Amino acid sequence: VQLVESGGGLVQAGGSLRISCAASGFSFDDHALGWFRQAPGKEREGVSCISTSDETTFYDGSVKGRFRISTDNAKNTLYLQMNSLLPEDTGVYYCAAFATIATASPCMSPADFADRSYWGKGTLVTVSS
Repeated sequence: VQLVESGGGLVQAGGSLRISCAASGFSFDDHALGWFRQAPGKEREGVSCISTSDETTFYDGSVKGRFRISTDNAKNTLYLQMNSLLPEDTGVYYCAAFATIATASPCMSPADFADRSYWGKGTLVTVSS
């Protein structure tokens, strides 16, 4: 199983960026996929998750209305479109896959799914003010 993030970079506040996560070694079926981020000096937090079974989504309140999560099941790829970026969106963004049909729970409590999750190594997003 492999998850590889790409698309991170430096962007000015108010700008947009789309990051991707290419998955291999498992089927997207009946999984929850998510984006998490870790800012310098802070704990990793859930940003957004999506269920591949019914496409229900979850967004953290800090990104709701600005970010959009999506999948391309044919390409086994997860995306996060980030608009109206803020300096506080800066951090390393990780994608993860969870063997569950739940959507919000893996985003809010990923540790509860530690025995059935896969993680990428992250891509850095830096938003300048």
